[in-house]
Amino acid sequence: MANGSTLESSDSLKAFGAALKTFRERALMTQEQLAERLNYSHASVASVEQGRRMPTAAFVERAEEELEAFGVLQAMVRHLGRQRGLAVWFREWAQLEEVAVGLCTYECRVVPGLLQTEAYTRAVMLNVPPPPSEEQLEQRIAARLTRQELLRRRPPIAFGFIVEESVLLRHTGGEDVTRELIDHLLASTALWNVELQIMPLRQPYHAGTDGPMQLLETPERQWLGYAEGQKTGQLVSDRDAVSVMQMRYARMRSHALSPADSVGLLQRMRGAL
Repeated sequence: MANGSTLESSDSLKAFGAALKTFRERALMTQEQLAERLNYSHASVASVEQGRRMPTAAFVERAEEELEAFGVLQAMVRHLGRQRGLAVWFREWAQLEEVAVGLCTYECRVVPGLLQTEAYTRAVMLNVPPPPSEEQLEQRIAARLTRQELLRRRPPIAFGFIVEESVLLRHTGGEDVTRELIDHLLASTALWNVELQIMPLRQPYHAGTDGPMQLLETPERQWLGYAEGQKTGQLVSDRDAVSVMQMRYARMRSHALSPADSVGLLQRMRGAL
């Protein structure tokens, strides 16, 4: 997903954040202390309390136990809008992601949202007109960071990413942002369920010239596709069309750098910054 547009109300998340803060203060804990007890970062706890971030099921379960919240937090989380901060056309695909067993992504415009850093996300969103309001920007960033928890979901999802080298050479946001981004990508490749391949700048054979695409495998072993353009997104369920997307993705995998060579390229790019 490139950028969000129409957003849902944040009232339910703000209410949940206020309740979490109330129970935390009742327990005489600081945000830092609660973060340590929950095994989350201070920034994550702060974002949830501010209504900027969707809490995970694990977060809510641990918070209930640590704060003795009488089941209030678990009851409230059922009513949170999970589409907050996501573009209207992306919401159906985002719901499918949450139950997927496999996700494959080819991207030639930006680093895929699931692999972005917060600073890179901010730079991308501020560069594309019209400029978002501060509230819209924070909602979109929060939604993207929440989606990234899929990388460590249990049961795990098998991820495959093919990203154009040109996307990284663009240095979106400047060199500091790019350094952090490449470090993050290298860390992501250490996850056993994540495969990242870089499509080299010079590659005369390329099956992805029709643009970015995603493929998803459901628990029922059905494959679906998704393609996104300017302010639009299309879910592809037709078997023949999905088969074509699978063939193209397979061809791109064979023409991109191997995962090991991709890591080597990222390390060289990082060293050159």
